[in-house]
Amino acid sequence: MLKAAQDMSSTAGAQLVTELQQVVGHHHVLTEDGATLPYRRGFRFGEGRALAVVMPGSLVEQWRVLQACVKAGVIVIMQAANTGLTGGSTPDGDTYDRDVVIVHSMRMRAIHLIGGGKQVVCLPGATLDQLENMLRPIGREPHSVIGSSCIGASVFGGVSNNSGGALVRRGPAYTDMALFAQVSDKGELQLVNHLGIELGRDPEEILKRAEEGNFPEASINWNAGRGHDDDYATHVRDVNADTPARYNADLRRLHEGAGCAGKLGLFAVRLDTFEAEKDPVVFYIGTNQTDVLEDVRRHILSSFAELPIAGEYLHRDAFNIAEKYGKDTFVIIRMIGTKRLPALFAMKNAFDRLADRIGFLPKHFSDRFMQFMSHFFPQHLPARMRDYRDRFEHHLMLKVSASGAQEARDFLKSHFATHEGDFFECTPDEGSKAFLHRFAAAGAAVRYRNVHTDTTENIVALDVALRRNDRDWFEVLPKDINDEIIVKLYYGHFLCHVMHQDYVVHKGYDCMALEHRMLPLLDKRGARYPAEHNFGHLYAAPDDVLAHYRQLDPCNCFNPGIGQATKRRNWVAESVG
Repeated sequence: MLKAAQDMSSTAGAQLVTELQQVVGHHHVLTEDGATLPYRRGFRFGEGRALAVVMPGSLVEQWRVLQACVKAGVIVIMQAANTGLTGGSTPDGDTYDRDVVIVHSMRMRAIHLIGGGKQVVCLPGATLDQLENMLRPIGREPHSVIGSSCIGASVFGGVSNNSGGALVRRGPAYTDMALFAQVSDKGELQLVNHLGIELGRDPEEILKRAEEGNFPEASINWNAGRGHDDDYATHVRDVNADTPARYNADLRRLHEGAGCAGKLGLFAVRLDTFEAEKDPVVFYIGTNQTDVLEDVRRHILSSFAELPIAGEYLHRDAFNIAEKYGKDTFVIIRMIGTKRLPALFAMKNAFDRLADRIGFLPKHFSDRFMQFMSHFFPQHLPARMRDYRDRFEHHLMLKVSASGAQEARDFLKSHFATHEGDFFECTPDEGSKAFLHRFAAAGAAVRYRNVHTDTTENIVALDVALRRNDRDWFEVLPKDINDEIIVKLYYGHFLCHVMHQDYVVHKGYDCMALEHRMLPLLDKRGARYPAEHNFGHLYAAPDDVLAHYRQLDPCNCFNPGIGQATKRRNWVAESVG
């Protein structure tokens, strides 16, 4: 393997940096290691070297940046909010054969409503939280709500990485319609307008009109393609299918910008929005038998006239860890909502960088401080939820529309009259808290690790799609693996059979080796992984997905190494030995 920057002389690198500064301004080109670190280090995983981090302020600037990078022969890593979990939007070490430039796109945050808000055109820096707040006054929602939006995740991240989310009827984030740059097999940068909106011929004219939202009605083709996976609601109901409902390697949901994993330079995506549910009802279900929950799942999907809005699973251990280590996240969201949370996360990250430079503060000082302060917060979880935690190992939060509430109510009464377990119908406040507690679980393992660095090595985080017909959905690990783990956090999108499995590993054990021992166990169960995150640099993509990446990016100049593929120019195989 070749070290980064061997392919480019220092003089050529300096010339490129100067050119990039001329395009976006000196303040928006970062080169010092300390300044670039937040963009070179992944949210949970991954870190590498980069020649520069460039922050274009317009689509035209982004186009000119890409032109300069392609001409100079460097690698481009497109990055939005950098909230991914598998290192897919950051460099991976320094084993590249060319210099790396990170194009950070969060300065371009415009969102344009079209069709009265039934669809949106989003630019690279638009966030899920921003989109959610824009749509709320007109009674509509984006594909995903809360969850990753709490930390400022971008719309592009969801589309590029097949993100699924909790909402049962909507499936993975998907669109046929995108505006993107692509490098041909001849090394030429091309702009492709598949937005279904006529924007002119000249690339800079197209990009300027897209940024301005200059979309006369006559320019919009309302039959240009799908703005979401409109078949998923039928697909997920097939509970006898021997394949998962959704997973990252499903070629039916990989198309240009959708699932591109950064192998294209995206400028805009066009997506459907959805009518917001009014007065939904939440049922909280508890049982000690996994078969009971699986019977509930199968009946709901195969027999309910109307699909639920969401069905979220939480294991007792995850409940407990989230209660303690996700408490401050829960309380902050309850106090201020999600709107200001991305800014708080940014402040926290800035403080952590400053603390690292100062040196005398303990590692992860902000997490330790926030965890200490959380002890002074009052009890935040409803009494009935805590009672179910004491009584039951397995928890399911079922959210249904007002029109589907009676069907769900009647079924649950009948089912638990003859099966182990119980349920209660939440008040609106209890329902809100139940789902917020479930989402707080997603960051609880990270907080646990950061607070207990003396006893924990790291986290193994698996994102698993189980077969739709799999009755043995709950994992039982062999003793030799289990002995290396401090605590396991199981939670997920139960009706879709998508499970998030976080393992906090004892100090001194090799997390990567542990994961490699776990994956064959999932293979034997017919599971697929990742389920709704990108392959990043953690997972090996199958051959058909790698072929798709090669078709998108024949020169391998955008985000090479994704799916553990070769990082070398033109997909040249790595040398061995």
